[in-house]
Amino acid sequence: QVQLVESGGGLVQAGESLKLSCVYSGTIFSIYTMGWYRQAPGKQRELVATIIFNGGSTNYADSVKGRFAISRDNYKNTVYLQMNSLKPEDTAVYTCNMISLSRNTYWGRGTQVTVSS
Repeated sequence: QVQLVESGGGLVQAGESLKLSCVYSGTIFSIYTMGWYRQAPGKQRELVATIIFNGGSTNYADSVKGRFAISRDNYKNTVYLQMNSLKPEDTAVYTCNMISLSRNTYWGRGTQVTVSS
């Protein structure tokens, strides 16, 4: 069974930074992609950033390009989301996602990020 555990969320002021972590564990044969999604109150969940494990190619939502960076540490089984220049509209629950090569999808429980103006 695969587990994804997020951490690093919190309350910050606009313009500040946060770094989210997602530690994955369990029986994982091969990972295709990992990513971060977010859902603000009253809104649909949206993709924030993804990283392809083989090669490290990344993809970002237009709203976070230039401010957020996704990375991975294979030795620590961790994926990070560095968030800089945070804005109030970045307030949401951020959730980690994994897609295996066999196309199984796994989700963490999420971590709250709140940005005050």
